[in-house]
Parts: sequence; C-alpha cells; structure tokens
Amino acid sequence: MELQLALDLVNIPEAIQVVKEVEEHIDIVEIGTPVVINEGLQAVKAMKEAFPNLKVLADLKIMDAAGYEVMKASEAGADIITILGAAEDMSIKGAVEEAKKQGKKILVDMIAVKDLAGRAKELDAMGVDYICVHTGYDLQAVGKNSFEDLQTIKNVVKNAKTAIAGGIKLDTLAEVVKVQPDLVIVGGGITGQDDKKSTAEKMKQMMQQG
Repeated sequence: MELQLALDLVNIPEAIQVVKEVEEHIDIVEIGTPVVINEGLQAVKAMKEAFPNLKVLADLKIMDAAGYEVMKASEAGADIITILGAAEDMSIKGAVEEAKKQGKKILVDMIAVKDLAGRAKELDAMGVDYICVHTGYDLQAVGKNSFEDLQTIKNVVKNAKTAIAGGIKLDTLAEVVKVQPDLVIVGGGITGQDDKKSTAEKMKQMMQQG
C-alpha cells in the first residue's frame, strides 16, 4: 500500500520544503491541479529534479487532447498522470497508449462519475493503471467521503490498482486501510498538521500493518 502526498496550495519552493519534511515516509508526491494551474508543468519538473527517488504524479485531470497532455507531462518528468473517468473512451485510450509509449502510468480520477462499478469495469478493460475514488473538496465540505465507493470499485476491478482520495486524515485512515486500496492519497491530512513528518510516519506505519 503506497502513500501519496497531495500538494495543492503551495508554490514550488514551499512544495519542495514540505516534501523534504516527509520524503522518507511517502512513495509518491502529487503536484495537485491548483499547483499545475498556478505554476505549470515546471512544478512537476522541479519536484522530480529535487526528489529523483520519489514518483511524481501530475494531477492534470485530463478531459480531452489526452495523448498530447500525457506526452507533455511525461516530458516534464511525471511518472503518473491523471485523467477523468468522465472523459470519452477515446481520450482514455489515447492517454493509456501515450503513457505506455513513454513508460508512464495513468491514474483515472472517478470524481463526479455516477455509475462507479460500471465505469470502473470499462476503465479496467482499457488498461489504465490506477482507478481512484475521489470525494472532491466541494463535497467534503458537506461531510461526504469515499470509503464505500472504494469497496464498490474493489469488487469489480481485476487488473488496475485501486486508489482513494479526499479528506483522509490520521483518524479516518484505519477505515480506509480496512478496504485495502493499493494507493492512499492524503493532502491536508498531512500538510495541514504541525508535525507533518510524524503524521506521515504514523500513516505509513498503519498502512504497512494493515
């Protein structure tokens, strides 16, 4: 079970500083969509250069022109690139094809997908690497989480790895670990804590024991 740190509300120097604190306890560092919008793919490049041993995920949430955008993120040093589960099949296939060519991985973000099981099955058949259930920021605000959604996709996915994102904190992690995702994505649950290092360390320990 891998731990991914999502960085959303930082600039490049701040992002590097945060990762320095927790790098020994995380597996993947995510350049979140707001950072990509504010800083561009330069943020991915800077992170990969600063931490060559960590995998870097570019959270592009691709919806169209998938092959091109995957190519550009790959050139910047991204190991994993995200596309939306709500995108057209042609786009998903284009993303997968380009990622394979570049030796990279595709994570599909299921945010706003209504038929989770049905879509997860289709995506699995298209050869994506990860399928991620995601309670977005706007839904977290009204108390939603994706723990049940994770079980839903775990029941149907045969090849892809499963991932979960959205509002996961130290005190809810045990519930998540029970469902056994391959990848747990944490943002504010680490970055919002005073002691980021020990929070990340405790999370990683719980995941290893789970």
